[in-house]
Amino acid sequence: MDSDSDYETEIPNFPRDLPNILITGTPGTGKTTTSEMAAEATGLTHINVGDLVKAKSLHEGLDTEYDSYILDEDKLIDEMEEMMRPGGKIVDFHTCEIFPERWFDLVIVLRTDNGVLYPRLESRGYNAKKINENMECEIMQVVLEEARESYEEQIVIELESNSIEQMEENVSRIKAWMESWIANNSNNKQQ
Repeated sequence: MDSDSDYETEIPNFPRDLPNILITGTPGTGKTTTSEMAAEATGLTHINVGDLVKAKSLHEGLDTEYDSYILDEDKLIDEMEEMMRPGGKIVDFHTCEIFPERWFDLVIVLRTDNGVLYPRLESRGYNAKKINENMECEIMQVVLEEARESYEEQIVIELESNSIEQMEENVSRIKAWMESWIANNSNNKQQ
């Protein structure tokens, strides 16, 4: 047995009444908008990891080249561990491989066409290097591949996020999935 298998069997699986959902994707794909809309539709709590990192100083300083914080992953995971345990969270972040697999019941990777993504990134005032790197990440499906490598295949869902209409459809799908999850898990608890 390898060490990864040993570790996974030792991770406690905490029962929860509500699911945890990760909404991830390249910057500009609509994670925060979708997460806020989904939280409103489902009653789950939205955690914007970028805001949490800034508010709790879960970083090692500012990377001036990219105008972004250098994440301290250990501090972030320690900060979030207890809040994730009871469930009922929608986590919004541009990367996914740093989070423990046990935290999430659904991982949504938002994808956006380049012709839509580029103007979104420009409107944020990103410098050319940051825009180009994010565009390349979206083209190469970096976040999608990270999700597929980090979580079980059946919980990773790829959704298009080019318009408000698609975001609304995505929120409807999230709500329906959550209702199904609750029904399936409440049946397991009663048995």
